[in-house]
Amino acid sequence: MALVRSLCETMPAVRKTLWVGRGLAQESLASDTTRVCSYFFRRLRKLQLFALYRRLLRESGPILSTTALRIDLLALYWMAPGVIPPGKVFLYFHWLRPTPRKRAFLERFARRQPNVVIFTTTPSVQAVFRVCGFHNAVLMPYPVTSETPAAAPAPTFRHVLFAGAARRDKGFDHVVSLVEFMAQQSATIPISVQASPDHYEKYDAPTRADLVRLAGLSYKWLTVRPETLTHADYAALFSGGICLQPYSREEFSDRVSGVTLDALIAGAPVITLSRTWIARLVERFDAGIVVEDASPPTLLKAIQHVIDNYTVYHLHARAAGLAEQKERGWKQLSEYLNHGSAIESPR
Repeated sequence: MALVRSLCETMPAVRKTLWVGRGLAQESLASDTTRVCSYFFRRLRKLQLFALYRRLLRESGPILSTTALRIDLLALYWMAPGVIPPGKVFLYFHWLRPTPRKRAFLERFARRQPNVVIFTTTPSVQAVFRVCGFHNAVLMPYPVTSETPAAAPAPTFRHVLFAGAARRDKGFDHVVSLVEFMAQQSATIPISVQASPDHYEKYDAPTRADLVRLAGLSYKWLTVRPETLTHADYAALFSGGICLQPYSREEFSDRVSGVTLDALIAGAPVITLSRTWIARLVERFDAGIVVEDASPPTLLKAIQHVIDNYTVYHLHARAAGLAEQKERGWKQLSEYLNHGSAIESPR
């Protein structure tokens, strides 16, 4: 929801409707110009998505999916009554794993619907769409929230943190192993683990096993947050923190992480694996530590180094966040969208 919130903040005067999952925290998204519709049921989301696209394609105003996936293209492919006119549909893809089958479908879609605009977070994703015939594939870096912490003395180290959903591709198993190792080493480093479910409000089988393992550990310095946090509570995690992101190289080699950007904006140094988008950003600003493996001894050594030099890494992280904030925003999209509806698929 942070991405949608930042969009609403960027275009406060634009009238828009947000279609979101039932039960999701809507917080203060609704306003005089923003209508929030609790629409998607988790078990029916795909069928509902087809029905919603069918409806919106026949109404006035542009359609935007802020977190588009292949299912969005499938729904548009089958629900559009004809060629979608220019300026009607905008899909923001954060990630795409191309396969021969997916490429063949993308080529068919591009031929049938040449006017759909595709936004992508990275050049590599843009290149896939371009090669498949999407001439309206536009690079739009992942926006950074408009909120900028006020200048203040560098905080002291407070805790190591794992923020966001508990998922195997985000290295949650490595985090649990680290906590187990810290307990064995009689460490006294505070660590906070957000173990909320994914966008579908569920855990995969390996993550459920990791949660059981985490619950069985005896480490007095551990705080577990199993719930989906409010925006304010989530933002507060980063103050005085070291953000642990042992994310999968395969999944995040060129995939943007919103958690990384949130951490840097707050001045929280990041520890991550090499050869990822996150690592390249951290190395560019010396805003944390990039490690070659996610073994507990390696992660603990990196954590201790950042703790010992926390003020320096905090200042580097904050500088990185401010620099990225200047480069990332919704301005490009707002030039496309002057009015209409926004659709958020139920991720």
